[in-house]
Amino acid sequence: MNKYAILLILGFITCIIVSCDDDPVVNPPMEEILQDTTLYNFSYGALPSPNLPDDNILTEQGVELGRMLFYEKLLSKDATQSCASCHRQEHGFSDTTRFSIGVEGLPGKRQAMSVFNMAWNSNQFFWDGRAHLLRDQAILPIQDELEMDESLDNVISKLSDTKMYQDQFTRVYGDSDITVDRMALAMEQFMLSIVSYDSKYDQWKSGTTELTESEERGRLLFETEYNPFFPDFSGADCQHCHGGANFENDLYMNNGLDDDSGFVDIGREAVTSDMQDRAKFKVPTLRNIELTAPYMHDGRFQTLEEVIDHYNEGIHPSSTVDEAILATSATGLFLTENDKVDLVNFLKTLTDQNFLNDTRYTNPF
Repeated sequence: MNKYAILLILGFITCIIVSCDDDPVVNPPMEEILQDTTLYNFSYGALPSPNLPDDNILTEQGVELGRMLFYEKLLSKDATQSCASCHRQEHGFSDTTRFSIGVEGLPGKRQAMSVFNMAWNSNQFFWDGRAHLLRDQAILPIQDELEMDESLDNVISKLSDTKMYQDQFTRVYGDSDITVDRMALAMEQFMLSIVSYDSKYDQWKSGTTELTESEERGRLLFETEYNPFFPDFSGADCQHCHGGANFENDLYMNNGLDDDSGFVDIGREAVTSDMQDRAKFKVPTLRNIELTAPYMHDGRFQTLEEVIDHYNEGIHPSSTVDEAILATSATGLFLTENDKVDLVNFLKTLTDQNFLNDTRYTNPF
């Protein structure tokens, strides 16, 4: 059989095979993106009921969109930084640098605050409270020239060109319209979902573990009031400012870092225009405090030992310093070196390892 006959036979067989294939090739149907209003499973252990907004109910898809935006570098001018760049989970969603460096290589003005347990916050946001709601706080760093230095119009344009975000906004809001308000609400949802409630201290409270002798002595010092008349029975008096389940008091206070001549940052006064608020700053939570150095609004202290030394013997009287703190300035807190060690050991029991490794808060990309 010559080669022409072979080619003819092969061609005939091919025709038969093709003709027998009655099913045309069909591309798989496009996935239809639908709104999903499944509620987010918000767990918070033994913490009191949270302060969640009625007009921004947490949903699974809303929290996920917020998480995407929290880690999204397109929110910055040059696509190099995200919210998570200065609020890292392994450091309690804070920054280990004294002043975070923005996209232009410039330092910020204050130390980055921790972002967790925001649902138990009731007195505005940032060190000076200039953002009324968490959704307001979410978008201000984007526009700050010392931070992400981007316009909201550019952010919306960049996100709108991305099918991933078109789809996710549809899952949350029912359509792909990407707006600043929707973005802010989603970021609020994610930040509200970040909760720390399972530290060694919490486990001790629930009766599932024991504190060491040093940790227990530190706890008693933490909770015992300052007593200038009976120094042997005087404590560190921490609970007045860092009490309750979240170890803070939702107040703005001057804790004696400087005297009047040393005020560089007027703090809350810049928001309220009230001179009585000069050099007052938000009292932060002490949960996960072991991981959130440096400390104070200006990051001046690198260690917990330095912080304790400040309260023990470094209070500076001023016109707006809190009276309870001022009362200790004459004598100090009478803390011994052993007391300081015990107090630090107790503060470390507020570290929540499960929170630090919770995959619900990690980078989704």
